[in-house]
Amino acid sequence: MSAAFPHPDPSIRPADRRVSARIGAIAESATLAVDAKAKALKAAGRPVIGFGAGEPDFPTPGYIVDAAVAACRDPKNHRYTPAGGLPELKAAIAAKTLRDSGWAVEASQVLVTNGGKQAIYEAFAAILDPGDEVIVPAPYWTTYPESIQLAGGVAVEVVADETTGYKVSVQQLEAARTENTKVLLFVSPSNPTGAVYTRAEVEAVGRWAAEHGLWVLTDEIYEHLVYGDAEFVSLPVAVPELADKCIVVNGVAKTYAMTGWRVGWVVGPQDVIKAATNLQSHATSNVSNVAQVAALAAVSGDLAAVDEMKTAFDRRRKTIVRMLNEIPGVVCPEPEGAFYAYPSVKGLLGKEIRGRRAQSSAELAALILDEAEVAVVPGEAFGTPGYLRLSYALGDDDLVEGVSRLQKLLGEAQD
Repeated sequence: MSAAFPHPDPSIRPADRRVSARIGAIAESATLAVDAKAKALKAAGRPVIGFGAGEPDFPTPGYIVDAAVAACRDPKNHRYTPAGGLPELKAAIAAKTLRDSGWAVEASQVLVTNGGKQAIYEAFAAILDPGDEVIVPAPYWTTYPESIQLAGGVAVEVVADETTGYKVSVQQLEAARTENTKVLLFVSPSNPTGAVYTRAEVEAVGRWAAEHGLWVLTDEIYEHLVYGDAEFVSLPVAVPELADKCIVVNGVAKTYAMTGWRVGWVVGPQDVIKAATNLQSHATSNVSNVAQVAALAAVSGDLAAVDEMKTAFDRRRKTIVRMLNEIPGVVCPEPEGAFYAYPSVKGLLGKEIRGRRAQSSAELAALILDEAEVAVVPGEAFGTPGYLRLSYALGDDDLVEGVSRLQKLLGEAQD
């Protein structure tokens, strides 16, 4: 369980505190830190292969870029626009939500944000009071607990492992519920594990939340990236009685290879969206108009380009899982969604590899970067030590080369 806001040391004068206790308690994004280090090493001439950032290697589709170029030349986009988003984009997101999820919402239920991270923070900030508890299934994306803490809430972790496909049960959720529980965070497909809950599992979780009057924040950013027989199921559609206390966050980053464009959104009850919009009006005002026009082209268009990327991700998914499971001491369940593999490396901890013994997955990740020049993110960043996260959203050749280096290095492990 993570704490709510830390209290400043009363023995220190306010004027002498250089960084607030609230902001000083925030951890750096581990995934971005790994990606930055990998890119710095590559810039220095090292042949590093990075599995750190969850960023498609494809360019943004051309028709989206063309829409942005045209928007740059239109003077109306050179001015302030409504803080909550361009009206035409909000309407298009509502239409896209019905098309892709089956959830009928109004444009007034949509807030356009500067990427998914702002969407998550503002959603939590709109509904949490100090001390409110949020049940957070782990492994979790690094930003969730930090956003909860910034909003004054307390993250209560419920851990799942590879034996359950990294999915938590209703029984686990119920064991974590207290009189202070206000929100359940629910993510399917999952970052970092790629886990996808079945329709029956989604319905069971949703009914449990509705039975206890809980809010649910669900992150649907990977909705289009599911493979094989797996199915994306939107929680407020599966459990309609939950819709009035359900908040959905989403964005264009992963689906349309638009991580750098920074456009996300929140969909939810009108009073919550109005409150979050008020917050954004003071924090950032409107999202870049050019990026919003690009997002409008994305969500209004067909999914042909998305399907092409999905085909490549599926191919890479099968390759990385097969190659990782060939390494003694590594156990990697097959992810059914997103573009991450989350292998257990507990069988390698404490073993000697080139004269070193990594006692944690964080130490093992450092060893791998030093010895194999491969960047991975340790499980500590996601609340579950003993694992590594590898994004397979990189080129096929780099993927095979990178995992081949892991096979060679980790294959040397000995007691």
